[in-house]
Amino acid sequence: MDDVELLKRRLREEIKRSGLTTVEIARRVGVSPEMITQYSTTKKLPRLDTFMRICRELDLSADEILGLKKY
Repeated sequence: MDDVELLKRRLREEIKRSGLTTVEIARRVGVSPEMITQYSTTKKLPRLDTFMRICRELDLSADEILGLKKY
């Protein structure tokens, strides 16, 4: 599994684990719900500032999502 696929999988898992909907996460992060879905299902990656806000809303460190640290 390549790095992008791993990131998408972790993001999907954490969104599910959060109990929040993509609409709620999108509203909190400041992007459309479609963008949240694209980040977790396509090759599209969030901008760094958006990624930071997603991590904050999911209460995760970027290291965890990026696979740099075990969680």
